[in-house]
Amino acid sequence: MNSMFTYKYPRMLVTVDAVVFLVDNNNAATHVLLIKRGNEPFKGHYAIPGGFPEMNELLVNAAARELFEETGIKGIELQQIGAFDGPKRDPRDRNISIAFWGRTNQTKLQPIARDDAAHAQWFPLNQLPSLAFDHDKIVKAALSRLEGKL
Repeated sequence: MNSMFTYKYPRMLVTVDAVVFLVDNNNAATHVLLIKRGNEPFKGHYAIPGGFPEMNELLVNAAARELFEETGIKGIELQQIGAFDGPKRDPRDRNISIAFWGRTNQTKLQPIARDDAAHAQWFPLNQLPSLAFDHDKIVKAALSRLEGKL
């Protein structure tokens, strides 16, 4: 691949996000994993874990890496939800997020804020804080996927 290639048209950014649910013994989602952002934009606001993929990294692997880097949690099977492409979803630039979701019933999994996350914790689904970007839409889409699997 030639890294010197130039293109006269603007290009969009691509990020990945990972919604992880904690489910109870009846397979009902009870909590979602969130981080408090340590950097702008939306510094100090809660968000789902995510970030930018490396140039030669599969998107699902990037989502798993970002999940681990920001929360210390790994080994969650992630499935793609879809693309979220609102033109104003990210104040930095035009950004498309490819979102993934997963679930665990391991109640002993305790997230630890790492990398650019200032805090990480499980939130009850009925007590979610206001979320950065369009992450409320992503969480709703992930929840509908989870409910469709149960």
